[in-house]
Amino acid sequence: MSRFLTPAKIGLLALIELYADKAVPTSSIVEVLSFITSHLIDSDISGPAGASRGHWKRAESTVSLVISIADFEKILSPHTAASGMPGRSLWYVFLDRLWKINSLDALHEFFDRRSDLLAKTKDELRREAEMGVEPPPADAILLSRNSPFGAFVRRAQLEFTRLRFHDAFELWKDFVRYRQTTAAYYRKKTPAFQRLSFDNVLLEGEHAWGEGVEAVASVAYGDMLRDDPNSTLPVSTDDIEKLLEFQIEQMQKYGNRIPLEIRHQFQDLLHDSFMIPSLSHYLSYLDAWRAGDYSTSFDYLHRYFDYTMQNRDRLFYQYALLNLAVLHADFGCYKEALSAMLETVSTARENRDMTCLNFALNWLFHFGRAHPEVTRDLESNSMLGTKKESLAFLRSKAKDTGMWTLWTSALASEAKMNLSNGESISTALEHMVRSSQILVERNMTGVMGSQISLNIALWDRLGVAYLSSTFCEVFLRCHAKHSVFDDELKVTSRIASMLAMRGKYDEALERLESMDPNSLRSWKPSQYWHKFRGIIKLRRDLHRNNLDGAEHLLSQLLQNKQEDLEPDLAFAIDSLHIDCLVRRGNLERAFAKVEALVSELRDENKDIALRVRLLLIKAELLDRCGRPQKGFTIAVRAANVAWRARLIPYLWPAIGAVSNILISLGDFEPALQLLRAILPRSLECENAAMIAKLYSILGDANMGMAGKMAPRSNKRREYMTKAVEAIEKAFNHYSSVEDISKQCEMMAKKATIMRVSGEHVLANDYAAAYLALRKDAAQAET
Repeated sequence: MSRFLTPAKIGLLALIELYADKAVPTSSIVEVLSFITSHLIDSDISGPAGASRGHWKRAESTVSLVISIADFEKILSPHTAASGMPGRSLWYVFLDRLWKINSLDALHEFFDRRSDLLAKTKDELRREAEMGVEPPPADAILLSRNSPFGAFVRRAQLEFTRLRFHDAFELWKDFVRYRQTTAAYYRKKTPAFQRLSFDNVLLEGEHAWGEGVEAVASVAYGDMLRDDPNSTLPVSTDDIEKLLEFQIEQMQKYGNRIPLEIRHQFQDLLHDSFMIPSLSHYLSYLDAWRAGDYSTSFDYLHRYFDYTMQNRDRLFYQYALLNLAVLHADFGCYKEALSAMLETVSTARENRDMTCLNFALNWLFHFGRAHPEVTRDLESNSMLGTKKESLAFLRSKAKDTGMWTLWTSALASEAKMNLSNGESISTALEHMVRSSQILVERNMTGVMGSQISLNIALWDRLGVAYLSSTFCEVFLRCHAKHSVFDDELKVTSRIASMLAMRGKYDEALERLESMDPNSLRSWKPSQYWHKFRGIIKLRRDLHRNNLDGAEHLLSQLLQNKQEDLEPDLAFAIDSLHIDCLVRRGNLERAFAKVEALVSELRDENKDIALRVRLLLIKAELLDRCGRPQKGFTIAVRAANVAWRARLIPYLWPAIGAVSNILISLGDFEPALQLLRAILPRSLECENAAMIAKLYSILGDANMGMAGKMAPRSNKRREYMTKAVEAIEKAFNHYSSVEDISKQCEMMAKKATIMRVSGEHVLANDYAAAYLALRKDAAQAET
């Protein structure tokens, strides 16, 4: 196997020669040169946003060119040659150049002539002038020696001169087999073409040797002339190494597994290779890790570092430990991950590897935020102090060492911590702007996912759902192709969640199911994707009163241990579990679940938004028990915390809960004032269930005011009319999310109001509609 040269590279050399000989027409130059350049220069060819398959386009094209000449035909056959016989396609002219290499000697001559394509140096021009050699014409196309084309030609010529005779002959045989598929086409266009024209030595010796030429050909070419399917593919070490590096880069950059067809093709190339690079073990480790195979990935990781570190002492030992810690953490072995990362820190300090050290410290910070129970003892003995001081240390070190990714990550983490702790929004925005400035100045497209995700969370907390969804769309259309798949998955899940909150369940599921299937072959993204689909279906079943189906989904989602779930998924499942218990009427278990979650969040110092949400659930449970006044302190505290932290989506429900308690106390006028103040702003949150509940409370407040007015008075009729309008709006919003139980409740309220106002016909109609909804609910439940 050649170290660099393959038949495909000989084809590229011939195509460059066609360009230099002006055989490529002007209209086709851009396309032909782009094709050549794409195989000479390492570049990440990405398709449009959402086309994750475009990440692997370069690997596909490289493998395809190595194993078949069809790619040359695809690019050249549509174009007519600019020189030669009129009407001949560029594909025929290209084949004519290849078939004129009709012996091993002709192959040597082909490479010797490559020097004619290069621009001469001043010494060469002076030497040729002394020898009487005419200089090339002024309009000749010559390649600069340092250009991509010139460098490729010079290296190909150098590599060919280094080949031993046996390797050169193997390259010649591979070249014969590579172009053999075009023999039928070339025979039609060239009448002089004969059966042995592929080797001029055999063709000329046929007359002298007679039938013995077959024996000579069999000795020289072996099974290749019989199209043996087990013959080796023409691949070089350079191709194998470049494909390995490209696949590893793609898996690390985007977090995806290798597509199956590319993997199978690459395994065939690797199987036919005489030497298997140690980097292939690292590729196998990454693929097994993404597939969720812990034991295999562990084995390949040890195998790779055993091969690569035999002669390097402990120079790169910290990176082995770093990979090991990340592997342990992904599979839930948190204590092992922590010990491996601490050893990484000490080894990186010993070897003075600041890049690895800063990355490890950053990883420890985020690991401590996600799993405080594991790092609690470590933090108490830490020399870094609080989490804020740790981030400030990381930020300054990243700035000093020029680690821009770590710098922007530290700024984003500070902003996220401010939001999580309910601190100043302006301070969080300041950190986000500074992080964005670094991203823009350094053109760090791969980090845009985490940056935009932070913007999405910010606008979501401020209650501006439209801007949140706009940032989601901007990311998916403009930045998804440059970001890791996990970012794309979470942003798409966020869009699906917002659609589900508006009752568009089918559209939300379509959004999730439209994601790239190959990217979902990875273990963790696949688990996240399946769980999020289950959450949307669970919410839909609860609203449709399909409690048996909801409990079946819940039993599957709750089987996962708490540490296996993402924090946002874990809380969503817990809140839906509480909702299911409430709809079943099991309020005691719902209260116990809420208390357990409150104590857990208090111990782990989790996001303040989760604690406010639990306070609201607790106040709602007290209301369902018929004791809303006991939840007054809880509702006021939730409103106070939400206001200080600017958690607008939780502020409006908290004020709604306070209004509901005021209604139970008979203070209808203050409740109306609160509700009228918050309802316009609450519409910006685009949460149909929350808006419906606020309108329902508004209807109750108006009915309370109507009860204080004199019988048959205009004021009483006015308040009752407003109550009907509010209840109607609540019914419409509940209908949009298909919440049958709440629709029944609103219809019962409308029927009661009509009966009180003396509209018996309308009251009967609403009662009939109520019974129909109850029947539908009963059918859904069964």
